[in-house]
Parts: sequence; C-alpha cells; structure tokens
Amino acid sequence: MLKTIRCTVNGKARELSFDVRASLLEVLRAEGLTSSKQGCGVGECGACTVLVDNTPVDSCIFLAVWADGKTIRTAEGEAKGNRLSRVQQAYVDAGAVQCGFCTPGLVMSSTAFIEKHKGQSVTREEIRRGHAGNLCRCTGYDAIIAAVESCLNDTPPQNTCACLRKPDGPCHHHQS
Repeated sequence: MLKTIRCTVNGKARELSFDVRASLLEVLRAEGLTSSKQGCGVGECGACTVLVDNTPVDSCIFLAVWADGKTIRTAEGEAKGNRLSRVQQAYVDAGAVQCGFCTPGLVMSSTAFIEKHKGQSVTREEIRRGHAGNLCRCTGYDAIIAAVESCLNDTPPQNTCACLRKPDGPCHHHQS
C-alpha cells in the first residue's frame, strides 16, 4: 500500500510516496539523499541519524509515515554549496573523519547537540552522553568531542589524531 506525505527535507518542501512499511532511511536514500547509512538496522549504531524537527532520530527504525508534516535535515543539507557547515568543517579540522561511514550520523547528532547547548557551559562528559546513540570504530571519540567543543566555544578545534604524534609522520589525512 502506497502512502504520500508532505514534509520539508533540507529546507525544501517535498511530497514523497512510498510503501507504508518503509523506513525514513529507505525513503531518503531512494530520493538520492545517501549520506545517512544503513548500519545495524535496529537503531543501535546511529549511522542513519537524521534530524526530525531538530531532534536526532535513527532513521532506520523511524517509519517514513511518521515524517508527515515534519522538517527533516540530513548531512548533505547542512553544507551550503561546496562549503561545509561549521560542524562538518570542525570534524575535518579535528581529525574526526576516518572511513566516513558513521560520520554523517555523528555530524547530525553533533549539530543537534550544539544547537541545543550553544551559549551554555557543557562538560566533555555531557558531549559524550549527547552522542551515546552513535558508534564509531575508527576514530574513538576524542576528536569528535574536540570538534563539538570548538563549535560551542567558537574556537579552532585541536586536532587529536594520534598520527600527528607518530615518529614516521602523519597519516594521509594530515599531510600538506
């Protein structure tokens, strides 16, 4: 059975038609918005995180029919043209990007956290808890926390990539 909904996706009014059993992740990817990834498929890893009305949701378990009348934001909608968003750029600058699979979901969780806590004093532990729904096997979380701190404090992030301390020089991400 097909269902049609109206919603706003990355700032544009959209009318989407899909099988009523489809997840929001399936519908977004079918629409060409592929930044959100299918990881675990059960809402545990956060690779599929998008914002629905500025709240992070695991789009793999969020039925698309629930998005009717809602505002949806994905990682590709955060960049403006070829310019990365402040959060995306902070991830790059902090060395918080490795394989990239989980990065879009983490960026969206970070975006929601920063928007909610801008101008407030938050601890590293609060930032960590704010990302508890996102798993990353490549970077650890120090670089992600550094990126979020830099956005909250309007300061350049400290690059925490361990490769910068290696005797044989930095990894390919940090070579000039």
